[in-house]
Amino acid sequence: MRPTEPSIPPSPLGLSHAQYLSACSDLGIHAKRASEMYHKAFRDGLLPEPHAPQPIAQTLTEETPEGLTTKFLTTVPGTTKGPLAGDPNASTLEVESVVIPMLTRSGRRTFTLCVSSQVGCAMGCGFCETAQMGLIRSLTVSEIVGQWFNARHTLGNNIANIVFMGMGEPMDNLDAVLQAVDILTDHHGASIPMSKVTISTVGRIDGIRVFGERIAEPGWKRLGLAISVNAPNDEIRDELMPINRGMPMAELQQALLDLPMVRTRKICFEYVLIPGVNDQQDHARQLAAFLRPWASTPDRPVPNGLVNLIPYNPRRNSPWPAPEESAVEAFMSWLIEEGLFVKRRRTKGRSAMAACGQLGAAHIRKRRFVELSTPTGDA
Repeated sequence: MRPTEPSIPPSPLGLSHAQYLSACSDLGIHAKRASEMYHKAFRDGLLPEPHAPQPIAQTLTEETPEGLTTKFLTTVPGTTKGPLAGDPNASTLEVESVVIPMLTRSGRRTFTLCVSSQVGCAMGCGFCETAQMGLIRSLTVSEIVGQWFNARHTLGNNIANIVFMGMGEPMDNLDAVLQAVDILTDHHGASIPMSKVTISTVGRIDGIRVFGERIAEPGWKRLGLAISVNAPNDEIRDELMPINRGMPMAELQQALLDLPMVRTRKICFEYVLIPGVNDQQDHARQLAAFLRPWASTPDRPVPNGLVNLIPYNPRRNSPWPAPEESAVEAFMSWLIEEGLFVKRRRTKGRSAMAACGQLGAAHIRKRRFVELSTPTGDA
Protein backbone atom coordinates (compact mmCIF):
# COMPACT_ATOMS: atom_id res chain seq x y z
CA MET A 1 0.00 0.00 0.00
CA ARG A 2 1.45 3.34 -1.06
CA PRO A 3 2.03 5.86 1.73
CA THR A 4 -0.26 8.87 1.83
CA GLU A 5 1.42 11.94 0.42
CA PRO A 6 1.63 14.84 2.90
CA SER A 7 -0.89 17.63 2.38
CA ILE A 8 0.47 20.91 1.07
CA PRO A 9 -0.62 23.73 3.39
CA PRO A 10 -2.01 26.94 1.92
CA SER A 11 -0.10 30.21 2.04
CA PRO A 12 -0.81 32.05 5.28
CA LEU A 13 -0.70 35.44 3.52
CA GLY A 14 -4.29 35.30 2.33
CA LEU A 15 -5.95 34.04 5.51
CA SER A 16 -6.50 35.11 9.09
CA HIS A 17 -5.25 32.78 11.83
CA ALA A 18 -8.71 31.28 12.37
CA GLN A 19 -9.22 30.82 8.63
CA TYR A 20 -5.80 29.23 8.27
CA LEU A 21 -6.48 26.72 11.03
CA SER A 22 -9.79 25.83 9.38
CA ALA A 23 -8.18 25.41 5.94
CA CYS A 24 -5.40 23.26 7.39
CA SER A 25 -7.90 21.16 9.32
CA ASP A 26 -9.68 20.37 6.07
CA LEU A 27 -6.32 19.05 4.80
CA GLY A 28 -5.74 16.92 7.88
CA ILE A 29 -3.07 19.23 9.36
CA HIS A 30 -3.22 19.43 13.15
CA ALA A 31 -4.21 22.78 14.65
CA LYS A 32 -1.00 23.09 16.66
CA ARG A 33 1.13 22.52 13.56
CA ALA A 34 -0.98 24.97 11.54
CA SER A 35 -0.66 27.63 14.22
CA GLU A 36 3.12 27.16 14.33
CA MET A 37 3.35 27.62 10.55
CA TYR A 38 1.24 30.78 10.76
CA HIS A 39 3.39 32.28 13.51
CA LYS A 40 6.63 31.41 11.70
CA ALA A 41 5.37 33.02 8.51
CA PHE A 42 4.37 36.34 10.02
CA ARG A 43 6.84 36.63 12.87
CA ASP A 44 9.92 34.91 11.46
CA GLY A 45 9.36 35.36 7.72
CA LEU A 46 9.35 31.61 7.05
CA LEU A 47 6.57 30.67 4.65
CA PRO A 48 5.66 26.97 4.50
CA GLU A 49 6.91 25.14 1.42
CA PRO A 50 6.31 25.46 -1.49
CA HIS A 51 5.21 29.05 -0.93
CA ALA A 52 7.60 31.97 -1.39
CA PRO A 53 7.29 35.74 -1.15
CA GLN A 54 6.53 37.75 -4.26
CA PRO A 55 9.82 38.51 -6.03
CA ILE A 56 11.18 42.02 -5.59
CA ALA A 57 12.12 43.28 -9.04
CA GLN A 58 13.70 46.57 -8.03
CA THR A 59 14.28 48.93 -5.12
CA LEU A 60 14.78 52.68 -5.32
CA THR A 61 15.91 54.74 -2.36
CA GLU A 62 16.15 58.38 -1.38
CA GLU A 63 17.76 59.87 1.71
CA THR A 64 15.58 62.19 3.80
CA PRO A 65 16.24 63.97 7.10
CA GLU A 66 14.21 61.24 8.82
CA GLY A 67 15.90 58.28 7.17
CA LEU A 68 15.87 56.25 3.98
CA THR A 69 12.68 56.20 1.89
CA THR A 70 12.49 52.96 -0.09
CA LYS A 71 10.22 52.20 -3.02
CA PHE A 72 10.18 48.51 -3.93
CA LEU A 73 8.55 46.83 -6.90
CA THR A 74 7.20 43.31 -6.58
CA THR A 75 6.15 41.22 -9.55
CA VAL A 76 2.75 39.54 -9.77
CA PRO A 77 1.18 37.50 -12.57
CA GLY A 78 -0.36 39.40 -15.44
CA THR A 79 -3.69 38.68 -17.05
CA THR A 80 -4.65 35.89 -19.42
CA LYS A 81 -7.89 37.46 -20.70
CA GLY A 82 -9.00 40.49 -22.64
CA PRO A 83 -6.95 43.03 -24.63
CA LEU A 84 -3.82 42.53 -22.52
CA ALA A 85 -3.56 38.77 -23.17
CA GLY A 86 -0.25 38.12 -24.86
CA ASP A 87 0.98 41.67 -24.38
CA PRO A 88 4.67 41.41 -23.38
CA ASN A 89 4.22 44.50 -21.20
CA ALA A 90 1.58 42.69 -19.15
CA SER A 91 2.81 39.09 -18.85
CA THR A 92 4.00 40.07 -15.40
CA LEU A 93 3.00 43.22 -13.58
CA GLU A 94 4.83 45.37 -11.08
CA VAL A 95 3.27 46.47 -7.81
CA GLU A 96 4.82 49.53 -6.22
CA SER A 97 5.05 49.95 -2.44
CA VAL A 98 6.88 52.55 -0.36
CA VAL A 99 8.51 52.32 3.07
CA ILE A 100 8.52 55.79 4.61
CA PRO A 101 10.67 56.69 7.64
CA MET A 102 9.08 58.74 10.41
CA LEU A 103 10.61 60.27 13.52
CA THR A 104 8.52 60.40 16.68
CA ARG A 105 8.64 63.35 19.06
CA SER A 106 11.09 61.40 21.18
CA GLY A 107 13.38 60.96 18.17
CA ARG A 108 12.62 57.26 17.67
CA ARG A 109 12.46 56.17 14.02
CA THR A 110 9.47 54.18 12.83
CA PHE A 111 8.35 53.15 9.36
CA THR A 112 5.06 53.55 7.54
CA LEU A 113 4.25 51.20 4.67
CA CYS A 114 2.25 52.61 1.77
CA VAL A 115 0.59 49.62 0.10
CA SER A 116 -1.13 49.22 -3.26
CA SER A 117 -4.50 47.56 -3.76
CA GLN A 118 -4.56 47.49 -7.57
CA VAL A 119 -2.25 47.59 -10.56
CA GLY A 120 -3.21 50.90 -12.10
CA CYS A 121 -6.39 52.81 -11.22
CA ALA A 122 -9.72 53.56 -12.88
CA MET A 123 -10.39 56.88 -11.14
CA GLY A 124 -8.64 59.07 -13.72
CA CYS A 125 -7.41 61.83 -11.38
CA GLY A 126 -5.41 64.26 -13.49
CA PHE A 127 -2.62 64.88 -10.99
CA CYS A 128 -1.86 61.18 -10.32
CA GLU A 129 0.71 59.05 -12.15
CA THR A 130 -1.13 55.79 -11.39
CA ALA A 131 -4.27 57.11 -13.07
CA GLN A 132 -2.39 57.46 -16.34
CA MET A 133 -2.13 53.65 -16.49
CA GLY A 134 -5.84 53.00 -16.26
CA LEU A 135 -6.90 49.98 -14.23
CA ILE A 136 -5.13 46.73 -15.16
CA ARG A 137 -6.45 44.49 -12.38
CA SER A 138 -7.12 44.35 -8.67
CA LEU A 139 -4.70 42.60 -6.34
CA THR A 140 -5.56 39.49 -4.39
CA VAL A 141 -5.50 39.46 -0.60
CA SER A 142 -2.21 37.58 -0.51
CA GLU A 143 -0.65 40.07 -2.96
CA ILE A 144 -1.67 42.94 -0.68
CA VAL A 145 -0.41 41.27 2.48
CA GLY A 146 2.69 40.14 0.58
CA GLN A 147 3.78 43.78 0.35
CA TRP A 148 3.95 43.91 4.15
CA PHE A 149 5.80 40.56 4.18
CA ASN A 150 8.46 41.89 1.82
CA ALA A 151 8.80 45.19 3.65
CA ARG A 152 9.14 43.46 7.02
CA HIS A 153 11.03 40.27 6.25
CA THR A 154 12.77 40.69 2.88
CA LEU A 155 13.85 44.30 3.40
CA GLY A 156 13.98 44.14 7.20
CA ASN A 157 11.90 47.21 8.11
CA ASN A 158 9.93 47.26 11.35
CA ILE A 159 6.58 48.50 10.07
CA ALA A 160 4.54 50.50 12.59
CA ASN A 161 1.84 51.95 10.32
CA ILE A 162 0.08 50.86 7.15
CA VAL A 163 -1.67 53.21 4.75
CA PHE A 164 -3.66 52.09 1.73
CA MET A 165 -2.46 55.01 -0.35
CA GLY A 166 -0.45 53.27 -3.06
CA MET A 167 -1.53 52.28 -6.56
CA GLY A 168 -5.27 51.93 -7.03
CA GLU A 169 -8.48 52.98 -5.35
CA PRO A 170 -8.85 50.77 -2.23
CA MET A 171 -12.63 51.00 -2.26
CA ASP A 172 -12.71 49.57 -5.78
CA ASN A 173 -11.22 46.41 -4.25
CA LEU A 174 -12.75 46.74 -0.81
CA ASP A 175 -13.47 43.07 -0.03
CA ALA A 176 -9.81 42.18 -0.55
CA VAL A 177 -8.63 45.29 1.30
CA LEU A 178 -10.78 44.60 4.37
CA GLN A 179 -9.66 40.95 4.40
CA ALA A 180 -6.04 42.14 4.21
CA VAL A 181 -6.66 44.51 7.14
CA ASP A 182 -8.14 41.61 9.11
CA ILE A 183 -4.96 39.58 8.48
CA LEU A 184 -2.51 42.40 9.14
CA THR A 185 -4.15 43.24 12.47
CA ASP A 186 -4.47 39.59 13.57
CA HIS A 187 -2.74 39.14 16.95
CA HIS A 188 -1.34 35.81 15.77
CA GLY A 189 0.29 37.40 12.74
CA ALA A 190 1.60 40.85 11.83
CA SER A 191 -0.26 42.27 14.83
CA ILE A 192 -0.48 45.84 13.51
CA PRO A 193 -2.85 47.83 15.78
CA MET A 194 -6.11 48.70 14.03
CA SER A 195 -5.52 52.35 14.93
CA LYS A 196 -2.31 52.26 12.86
CA VAL A 197 -4.08 51.25 9.63
CA THR A 198 -5.69 53.81 7.31
CA ILE A 199 -7.74 53.31 4.15
CA SER A 200 -7.72 56.21 1.71
CA THR A 201 -10.38 56.87 -0.93
CA VAL A 202 -11.08 59.46 -3.59
CA GLY A 203 -14.64 59.56 -2.27
CA ARG A 204 -16.37 56.32 -3.25
CA ILE A 205 -19.62 56.86 -1.37
CA ASP A 206 -20.70 53.23 -1.78
CA GLY A 207 -17.38 52.13 -0.29
CA ILE A 208 -17.66 54.62 2.57
CA ARG A 209 -21.02 53.08 3.49
CA VAL A 210 -19.50 49.58 3.56
CA PHE A 211 -16.62 51.01 5.63
CA GLY A 212 -19.23 52.40 8.05
CA GLU A 213 -20.81 48.98 8.45
CA ARG A 214 -17.44 47.39 9.16
CA ILE A 215 -16.28 49.92 11.79
CA ALA A 216 -19.50 49.28 13.68
CA GLU A 217 -18.32 45.71 14.27
CA PRO A 218 -16.32 44.76 17.38
CA GLY A 219 -12.59 45.36 16.99
CA TRP A 220 -12.89 47.59 13.92
CA LYS A 221 -13.90 50.99 15.29
CA ARG A 222 -10.35 52.42 15.25
CA LEU A 223 -9.67 51.71 11.57
CA GLY A 224 -8.57 54.98 9.99
CA LEU A 225 -10.18 56.73 7.03
CA ALA A 226 -8.60 59.30 4.71
CA ILE A 227 -10.50 61.23 2.05
CA SER A 228 -8.72 62.72 -0.96
CA VAL A 229 -10.58 66.02 -1.31
CA ASN A 230 -8.02 68.02 -3.30
CA ALA A 231 -10.43 70.76 -4.34
CA PRO A 232 -12.47 73.50 -2.64
CA ASN A 233 -15.57 73.21 -4.83
CA ASP A 234 -17.32 70.95 -7.32
CA GLU A 235 -16.15 72.88 -10.37
CA ILE A 236 -12.45 72.34 -9.66
CA ARG A 237 -12.98 68.83 -8.30
CA ASP A 238 -14.88 67.81 -11.44
CA GLU A 239 -11.82 68.73 -13.48
CA LEU A 240 -9.25 67.10 -11.19
CA MET A 241 -11.22 64.04 -10.10
CA PRO A 242 -13.84 62.59 -12.50
CA ILE A 243 -15.54 60.69 -9.67
CA ASN A 244 -16.91 64.00 -8.39
CA ARG A 245 -19.20 64.29 -11.41
CA GLY A 246 -21.23 61.35 -10.14
CA MET A 247 -20.52 61.71 -6.41
CA PRO A 248 -20.33 65.47 -5.72
CA MET A 249 -18.97 67.06 -2.58
CA ALA A 250 -22.32 67.57 -0.81
CA GLU A 251 -23.13 63.87 -1.13
CA LEU A 252 -19.62 62.94 -0.01
CA GLN A 253 -19.95 65.18 3.04
CA GLN A 254 -23.29 63.59 3.99
CA ALA A 255 -21.89 60.07 3.61
CA LEU A 256 -19.10 60.97 6.05
CA LEU A 257 -21.56 62.53 8.48
CA ASP A 258 -23.59 59.32 8.36
CA LEU A 259 -20.64 57.23 9.59
CA PRO A 260 -20.94 55.68 13.07
CA MET A 261 -19.32 57.67 15.90
CA VAL A 262 -19.31 60.75 13.68
CA ARG A 263 -18.69 63.07 16.61
CA THR A 264 -15.68 61.17 17.90
CA ARG A 265 -14.20 59.59 14.77
CA LYS A 266 -11.22 61.43 13.39
CA ILE A 267 -11.02 61.67 9.61
CA CYS A 268 -7.99 62.70 7.56
CA PHE A 269 -8.77 65.00 4.64
CA GLU A 270 -5.99 64.99 2.05
CA TYR A 271 -5.49 68.08 -0.06
CA VAL A 272 -2.91 68.09 -2.86
CA LEU A 273 -1.88 71.71 -3.37
CA ILE A 274 -1.45 72.43 -7.11
CA PRO A 275 -0.11 75.81 -8.26
CA GLY A 276 -2.70 77.94 -10.05
CA VAL A 277 -5.45 75.34 -9.54
CA ASN A 278 -6.51 75.13 -5.88
CA ASP A 279 -4.07 77.30 -3.94
CA GLN A 280 -5.76 80.69 -3.49
CA GLN A 281 -7.07 82.19 -0.24
CA ASP A 282 -10.66 81.95 -1.46
CA HIS A 283 -10.05 78.25 -2.10
CA ALA A 284 -8.97 77.90 1.54
CA ARG A 285 -12.20 79.57 2.68
CA GLN A 286 -14.32 77.27 0.50
CA LEU A 287 -12.48 74.20 1.74
CA ALA A 288 -12.98 75.32 5.32
CA ALA A 289 -16.71 75.68 4.68
CA PHE A 290 -16.87 72.11 3.38
CA LEU A 291 -14.94 70.84 6.42
CA ARG A 292 -16.82 72.94 8.98
CA PRO A 293 -18.42 69.86 10.65
CA TRP A 294 -14.90 68.65 11.53
CA ALA A 295 -13.37 71.98 12.58
CA SER A 296 -12.84 73.32 16.08
CA THR A 297 -15.73 75.21 17.72
CA PRO A 298 -16.29 76.74 21.17
CA ASP A 299 -18.09 73.52 22.16
CA ARG A 300 -15.43 71.32 20.52
CA PRO A 301 -12.03 72.98 20.93
CA VAL A 302 -10.26 69.84 19.67
CA PRO A 303 -11.25 69.26 16.03
CA ASN A 304 -12.05 65.72 14.86
CA GLY A 305 -10.80 66.32 11.34
CA LEU A 306 -7.22 66.64 10.12
CA VAL A 307 -6.25 68.34 6.88
CA ASN A 308 -3.16 66.68 5.44
CA LEU A 309 -1.76 69.33 3.12
CA ILE A 310 0.31 67.68 0.39
CA PRO A 311 2.54 69.77 -1.89
CA TYR A 312 1.95 68.48 -5.40
CA ASN A 313 4.52 65.95 -6.64
CA PRO A 314 4.65 66.27 -10.44
CA ARG A 315 3.81 63.12 -12.37
CA ARG A 316 5.49 62.34 -15.68
CA ASN A 317 4.62 64.97 -18.31
CA SER A 318 2.76 66.94 -15.67
CA PRO A 319 1.03 70.18 -16.73
CA TRP A 320 1.80 71.65 -13.30
CA PRO A 321 5.02 72.20 -11.33
CA ALA A 322 5.50 71.57 -7.63
CA PRO A 323 4.31 74.51 -5.50
CA GLU A 324 6.69 77.05 -4.01
CA GLU A 325 7.31 76.65 -0.30
CA SER A 326 5.87 80.12 0.35
CA ALA A 327 2.58 79.10 -1.29
CA VAL A 328 2.35 75.97 0.87
CA GLU A 329 2.97 77.96 4.05
CA ALA A 330 0.42 80.61 3.07
CA PHE A 331 -2.32 78.08 2.32
CA MET A 332 -1.62 76.26 5.56
CA SER A 333 -1.91 79.49 7.56
CA TRP A 334 -5.22 80.37 5.89
CA LEU A 335 -6.69 76.99 6.86
CA ILE A 336 -5.51 77.35 10.45
CA GLU A 337 -7.15 80.78 10.63
CA GLU A 338 -10.40 79.07 9.62
CA GLY A 339 -10.22 76.77 12.68
CA LEU A 340 -8.93 73.67 10.91
CA PHE A 341 -6.27 71.32 12.26
CA VAL A 342 -3.61 71.13 9.54
CA LYS A 343 -0.46 69.09 9.05
CA ARG A 344 1.86 69.48 6.13
CA ARG A 345 2.89 66.21 4.44
CA ARG A 346 6.66 66.17 4.30
CA THR A 347 7.83 65.41 0.78
CA LYS A 348 9.75 62.13 0.64
CA GLY A 349 10.78 60.07 -2.36
CA ARG A 350 10.02 62.64 -5.07
CA SER A 351 13.25 61.99 -7.00
CA ALA A 352 12.59 58.23 -6.94
CA MET A 353 8.99 58.69 -8.14
CA ALA A 354 7.95 57.33 -4.76
CA ALA A 355 6.09 60.34 -3.38
CA CYS A 356 2.34 60.78 -3.13
CA GLY A 357 0.73 60.57 -6.59
CA GLN A 358 3.88 59.35 -8.37
CA LEU A 359 3.47 55.55 -8.36
CA GLY A 360 2.86 53.86 -11.68
CA ALA A 361 4.44 52.10 -14.65
CA ALA A 362 5.20 54.49 -17.50
CA HIS A 363 5.15 51.70 -20.12
CA ILE A 364 1.53 50.75 -19.38
CA ARG A 365 -0.94 53.58 -19.95
CA LYS A 366 -4.72 53.78 -20.32
CA ARG A 367 -5.39 50.05 -20.25
CA ARG A 368 -8.80 48.54 -19.71
CA PHE A 369 -9.64 46.56 -16.57
CA VAL A 370 -9.42 42.79 -16.91
CA GLU A 371 -10.63 40.43 -14.17
CA LEU A 372 -8.33 37.72 -12.86
CA SER A 373 -9.41 34.17 -13.48
CA THR A 374 -8.69 33.42 -9.81
CA PRO A 375 -10.85 34.79 -7.00
CA THR A 376 -9.86 38.03 -5.30
CA GLY A 377 -9.12 36.36 -1.99
CA ASP A 378 -6.99 33.47 -3.21
CA ALA A 379 -4.01 32.59 -1.05
